[in-house]
Amino acid sequence: MTGKLLTINGLTKAYPGVIANDDVSFQITNGEVHALLGENGAGKSTLVKMIYGLVKPDAGSMTLNDAAYAPNEPRAARSAGVAMVFQHFSLFEALNVAENIALGMENPPAMGQLSAKISQVSGDYGLPLDPHRLVGDLSAGERQRVEIIRCLLQDPKLLIMDEPTSVLTPQEVDILFATLKLLREQGTSILYISHKLEEIRTLCDEATVLRGGKNVGTCIPRETSASAMAEMMVGTRLSPPQKAYKKLEKTVLQLNGLNLSPASPFGTSLKDITLEIRAGEILGIGGVAGNGQDELLGALSGEAKSAPQSVQMDGQNLGHLSPNARRKLGLLAAPEERLGHAAAPDMTLTENAMLTAAERENLQSNGFLNWTRSRSFAEKVIARFDVRTPGPENAARSLSGGNLQKFVIGREILQNPRVLVVNQPTWGVDASAAAAIRQALLDLAADGAAVLVISQDLDELMEITDRFAALNEGRLSAPVATSDLTVEKIGLMLGGAHGMEVAHDTVVHP
Repeated sequence: MTGKLLTINGLTKAYPGVIANDDVSFQITNGEVHALLGENGAGKSTLVKMIYGLVKPDAGSMTLNDAAYAPNEPRAARSAGVAMVFQHFSLFEALNVAENIALGMENPPAMGQLSAKISQVSGDYGLPLDPHRLVGDLSAGERQRVEIIRCLLQDPKLLIMDEPTSVLTPQEVDILFATLKLLREQGTSILYISHKLEEIRTLCDEATVLRGGKNVGTCIPRETSASAMAEMMVGTRLSPPQKAYKKLEKTVLQLNGLNLSPASPFGTSLKDITLEIRAGEILGIGGVAGNGQDELLGALSGEAKSAPQSVQMDGQNLGHLSPNARRKLGLLAAPEERLGHAAAPDMTLTENAMLTAAERENLQSNGFLNWTRSRSFAEKVIARFDVRTPGPENAARSLSGGNLQKFVIGREILQNPRVLVVNQPTWGVDASAAAAIRQALLDLAADGAAVLVISQDLDELMEITDRFAALNEGRLSAPVATSDLTVEKIGLMLGGAHGMEVAHDTVVHP
């Protein structure tokens, strides 16, 4: 790898009350995979937004191929050879692959020519795509391919990737990494953002670490342990979550032949789902995005109603009850989409605390809201879960993704649920925050709650769960003891492999 591609000199960006980037400098060479590491709120998102032209820096400069580079919008960045694959896909489900890709191009060719080009490029890079398929029918991994091919059609010099493996199976990760290595061999540089440090060690040539908006150092990932990189990010030593000995007690939550049609035309029907969770147990449910995770959470939270007996808690039928009625009984849920579903973006943290905790924390009386108690509860969540924010009167959208996630999970845990259902509890959060959230879930189970964790992070499921089941096309495999599984076996289960099942509801007592 020779020659500088992108040089960043003293980039600084401040917002009211916070300096997002403080005099950040580093460089990326041609044909390099460069990692950008840091805690949530460390300044990674702001930095890549400045590189991509979404944010204008207050100070500092950039050069691209030794020429001044200061994009004032993403279009200018793309014209200069910089492309970006975002963590959250920007695709229209009702359009096909070719139509979605055309929308992201300045001057798209005729649809027939574009479709042929998509087939050629996707095949060349080992990411096969049918340009005529509706995006709504694609898996999460296939949707990511659409975003990547859209970028590759621009022939980029620099490809920015934000948490690209968060929704992929192990097999899909291998395919993606093969593609990125091919791009590197062809001279494309990649700026890679991920909280999965073993991935960084496998893929990346160099890493720049941000902490508190500053560049605190660089390292060669393959020569640096994951724990050492995590310590660079947080400035202190991290301890892995600790499981406590626990005696599993009686069944708390049961699903009995749950069937549910999706609310969206592109959703997934739940088909005859049966399971049980005992007090003190963490049951993990894995699956590639789009296989019924949102529908399952909705069926448990009460956002989607089902036959009364299909959902039971402590023997009581709940399938017909509303979310608030279930919360009152102790069945709480935290959905995957934190901004817009789990939290109202423009409401303060105090208001967001009140939205789900009003009943269980006595934040209302005779139809009147008690704002003093609501603020106190929000402050308790902020303090207990180390939520980085100036205060409870800040809007939810002002928090970084990881800090908002800590607030959402903390808000539910501190209500002492009988059953807690969480979808993607640590998606996109840094190593420190992820460890804190996982430990909080372990502690909740140790205190006697039943916890259902829906996650696409297989390492997370292996680390904290007692049993594991795979969700595939709306069907749930028989739960198996996590201690009997490997990541490879889980990957096969996620793809719907047979012959991996044991009897339903087998509970392993530690």
